[in-house]
Amino acid sequence: MDSSWQHPEIYDVVERALAEDIGAGDITTKLTVEAGRKAKGKFYARDAMVLAGIELLPLVFECRGGVDRLELKAASGKQCADGELIAEVEGLASTLLECERTALNFMQRLSGVASLAALFAAEVAHTKCKVLDTRKTTPGLRRLEKLAAAAGGVTNHRMGLFDEVLIKNNHISAAGGVRQALEASLPSGLPVEIEVRTRAELDEALAYGAKKLLLDNLTPQEAREWIDYIAGRASCEISGGVKLDTVRAYAEAGADFVSSGAITHSAISKDLNFRLELL
Repeated sequence: MDSSWQHPEIYDVVERALAEDIGAGDITTKLTVEAGRKAKGKFYARDAMVLAGIELLPLVFECRGGVDRLELKAASGKQCADGELIAEVEGLASTLLECERTALNFMQRLSGVASLAALFAAEVAHTKCKVLDTRKTTPGLRRLEKLAAAAGGVTNHRMGLFDEVLIKNNHISAAGGVRQALEASLPSGLPVEIEVRTRAELDEALAYGAKKLLLDNLTPQEAREWIDYIAGRASCEISGGVKLDTVRAYAEAGADFVSSGAITHSAISKDLNFRLELL
């Protein structure tokens, strides 16, 4: 995945977010703030958090213009303390007020993802296991949420349906079986992973050349038994029911990878604050 915060998709998301909030204009600011008035704004962390999304601030403010100075005092992936100053901006008071909520919304959401990702990564420390994110993301925000997950220390899985072959149970059913799905996919030259639900499917997948297996909805003990049986003939990803309080057990069962949709679909936004003062 392109790891740049300046990807064209991200510019589009920022522009749409600003348009959603500002619409035809910030009527409160127009009525209460003198045109041309200059101000300074400071962004603070109000929780302990792993910061993510601060690199969007230049994009947000560039879209509206009228900013004279913007200083980022931290970067995505930084562990921030409650009360820590993370950015300063100077320019038209109207611009700062128009952009405040959009900027905070992005950073709060993405810092929540990064902070939860960091907890998952810490749980598997000193094992061979890597934690993967999933496609269970907010529609339209996948690239941003995956950047945040990576900032928290987990590994990005595929970006979408287009960059890796992942044969799941419904694909197996539609293809007519494990063998048929693998025989159609392996010649593509793309990375191929296949889900197996029974020992019979597992044996068939190994017999037909599978090198990466997805083991879904197993208990840690069941996962250990299956991984011992596979005995290194393929790498193993554990999925389904992987939570913060279980991820270590799956890692210790011998999994090469564990994936958890909770990193993105269940992250709780972190609290950040913007304080404005006139110049």
